[in-house]
Amino acid sequence: MSVKLGIAPIAWSNDDMPELGGDTSLETCLSEAREAGFTGIESGGKFPKTSKELLPILNKHNINLCSGWYGANLLKRTVKDEMENIRTQLNLFKDCNAPCIVFAEVTNSIQADESKALSKRPKLDKDDWKKFCEKINEVGKRLEGENMPLAYHHHMGTVIQSHEDTERLMNETNDTVKLTIDTGHMLFAGGNSLKIIRDFKEKIAHVHCKDMREKVLKKSLSEDLSFRHAFLEGAFTVPGDGCIDYRPIFNELVKNNYQGWLVVEAEQDPKKANPFEYAKIGFNYLKKTTSECGLKVIT
Repeated sequence: MSVKLGIAPIAWSNDDMPELGGDTSLETCLSEAREAGFTGIESGGKFPKTSKELLPILNKHNINLCSGWYGANLLKRTVKDEMENIRTQLNLFKDCNAPCIVFAEVTNSIQADESKALSKRPKLDKDDWKKFCEKINEVGKRLEGENMPLAYHHHMGTVIQSHEDTERLMNETNDTVKLTIDTGHMLFAGGNSLKIIRDFKEKIAHVHCKDMREKVLKKSLSEDLSFRHAFLEGAFTVPGDGCIDYRPIFNELVKNNYQGWLVVEAEQDPKKANPFEYAKIGFNYLKKTTSECGLKVIT
């Protein structure tokens, strides 16, 4: 059984905070990601928006597009409007043979608001849950019809944050709504990634290997920090540098015959955490640990 290792560009340049890595070129990001060993990279703000522009750049660095974030507003938009809004990214991903779209609802999200503690994040009431699930089911069907699975990303500061939110979403949506399990976000939310993987094995379409520094995690929770404050404090890091043991998770993925991407994603201040050095730490840890668990990495 085999998996592929990818990385997110957020370690080099943060789209939500341009002052973090804003002067780092896409060329540097791609060359360092590939030199660290990764064969895939998720999309980011500095990526061209058309395959005519992007594919030659990816081919130059011998690296693949292995998905990327899409922030939806289904609670405000109609399905028709959301599909129109996602179209450019959808076409790009299709042309670049990305495996899925990492999809998250960001209506009223506080993830970028440094003044709002995570305890103030938005929540869905009964009517909103019904409306949201109906809409995301329809979007999932439409994306599946274009061979681009919707891989939902639970995320701190959003309406789908907790273990319970994620369970409910998976239980109340159809088979076209898949899941991106993010180990860091699930731990931050007090959830259990291993249980989610066990309970929804048929829905796991994508895996974000985000690790956390336990000391900063505890501080963030005890002081009820904002999401932005937490990551600027250094809450997130790459696998092999944090407190998560990935062996049980990879063992479960083996049982489930998972053969997709494992993506390192850790937003950090690049001046404090050199992106290339941390990319190498993450890659080396994942390659070693997957091998120990019986997963072969395709290089």
